[in-house]
Amino acid sequence: MEDLSKCVEIPPNIVIRNVNSDELLQVMHINRLCLPENYTFSFFETLYRDAPKAFFVAECNGKIVGYVMCRVERTFSKIDRLKLKRVGHIVSIAVLPEYRRMHIGTTLMKCAMEALKNEYNCYEVYLEVRVSNEPAIAMYEKLGFQKVEIQSHYYMDGEDAYVMAKKL
Repeated sequence: MEDLSKCVEIPPNIVIRNVNSDELLQVMHINRLCLPENYTFSFFETLYRDAPKAFFVAECNGKIVGYVMCRVERTFSKIDRLKLKRVGHIVSIAVLPEYRRMHIGTTLMKCAMEALKNEYNCYEVYLEVRVSNEPAIAMYEKLGFQKVEIQSHYYMDGEDAYVMAKKL
């Protein structure tokens, strides 16, 4: 896959690339530091095994500072209701706090969407986001995502989630 980090202005010392299996513990660590929703090692491993070309990390001077991981599903479209489609699901994305606002999250998302479309033939992509997470919602909207539904009490703490989707 081409280096899509050149699509937006990220610092020159940041590299976006596919994760290696021996880096999953580092990804897990970022997940635990940045998000209240944490997953088991086997969950990360399954996503890596099932869609490795849509699992990216951001690396800065040899240190992993962010990630995005996806799943490919055959399910009802979030956009074209009642039609079964092959869709990409952005399961989780996180960037360490000191590396935010550098377009790393945007670049990770662009790489994931490109892979879901070109490597896995997905028709659309969707994700869930906390209704209170205004910075993430703004980023997703800039990338062309639209709010398509609300999942009540989606998160463990009872907060609702927007389901956001975009055709690829």
